[in-house]
Amino acid sequence: MLKISKVALLAASSILFCTQAQADPLNDAIKADLPSLMDLYRDLHANPELSGEEFKTAAKLATEARRLGFDVTEKVGGTGVVAVLKNGDGPTVLIRADMDGLPLVEKTGLPFASTVMAKTREGNDTGVMHACGHDTHMTGWVGTARQLSVRTDEWSGTLVMILQPAEETGEGAKAMLDDGLYTRFPKPEYALAFHDAAGAPAGYIGYVPGYALANVDSVDIEVQGVGGHGAYPHTTKDPIVIASRIVGALQTLVSREMDPQDPAVVTVGSFQAGFKHNIIPDKANLLLTVRSYSDETRTKLLDGIKRIARGEAITAGLPEDKMPIITTRDDEYTPSTYNSPEFSVEMATLFESRFGKERVVLSKPVMGGEDFSRYRRADEKIKSMIFWVGGVPMDEFEAAKKAGTKLPSLHSPLWAPDAEKVVATGAEALTAAALHLMKKGD
Repeated sequence: MLKISKVALLAASSILFCTQAQADPLNDAIKADLPSLMDLYRDLHANPELSGEEFKTAAKLATEARRLGFDVTEKVGGTGVVAVLKNGDGPTVLIRADMDGLPLVEKTGLPFASTVMAKTREGNDTGVMHACGHDTHMTGWVGTARQLSVRTDEWSGTLVMILQPAEETGEGAKAMLDDGLYTRFPKPEYALAFHDAAGAPAGYIGYVPGYALANVDSVDIEVQGVGGHGAYPHTTKDPIVIASRIVGALQTLVSREMDPQDPAVVTVGSFQAGFKHNIIPDKANLLLTVRSYSDETRTKLLDGIKRIARGEAITAGLPEDKMPIITTRDDEYTPSTYNSPEFSVEMATLFESRFGKERVVLSKPVMGGEDFSRYRRADEKIKSMIFWVGGVPMDEFEAAKKAGTKLPSLHSPLWAPDAEKVVATGAEALTAAALHLMKKGD
């Protein structure tokens, strides 16, 4: 996710955590807290919960926030937690971490690897794993809360720290907002979060002004036809052939209808039809994921999918009552994440002054999705930024680069970040950002 130049990598590899080691009270305090934070991290990693079921996780971290003096409200938007610390006049800063794990059997071999089993919403048995690093996010969140709660003489304003459920399903941020996040609690002027990265050395920070993550849409297409015997295709309207034409034509939607400098993705992830060699079925089903950045491009893609599917059906001679049934899954939609440009540069400059320019990298947008986007979308006056914190152990990163091999990605059952460096960097960056934004006047 972060693009690291070879020169920068070589320059920084030997001094990764030395830049700020010169009598820095915040850095020293986080280092002193790391043993406790790592105990918490290992506990969270070993005990993940699926989206919307983060009951024990939420209760555990709510207890910690209360201990630190926050006014804590649980069950916001389901299992969400809102912790508020008011400390005089000043801006309101929101800091978010997500809580849910993924339905995967862990294969990292860690001594504290998850062995949790659960049932999905569909009733399937599955392992559960923090394969997207939400355990590092939560631990960094706690580290930040601890530092800010003991540094109230250094800042003035209102701190709103939230633990969000169901990020992986794209439901959690919307649920918290619908449950009154901005009406029951102080509305922020700034919103911050970090996400671990599986493509960069541990402790590096990546930032992206503007669009950072994509709109994510799920589209279902039911292609109708007229079934019959495979030996007599002339008596049918074969939905497999029609669906195949749709799949092929969809490739031109991006390659021939979108501006080449405007990124877009249309991927057919599932094609299901028929059960027997010699039977032409009466329908075929396609499942698509559609990615874009701007809302205008999103509309073009979704409208284009409908037009292409209908056009291929007409070409095949299907009557009006047999046109494809197209469903855009609003329940699975995640809006694109837009980092306020000037604010992101301001935060990056702050991080450079603290961590050194070698560790702060201007990164490229990615086509993954993140519902952190909704906190700014709910009120575009809010200045918002989510940044990356690299999680690959440096020796593994350098070895993979030298050998040309691929590293485990996020959502891989093998993903095991250098949690200590991710947590330390994330907590220090978030704390420094909050102190900067809520700095007391002279």
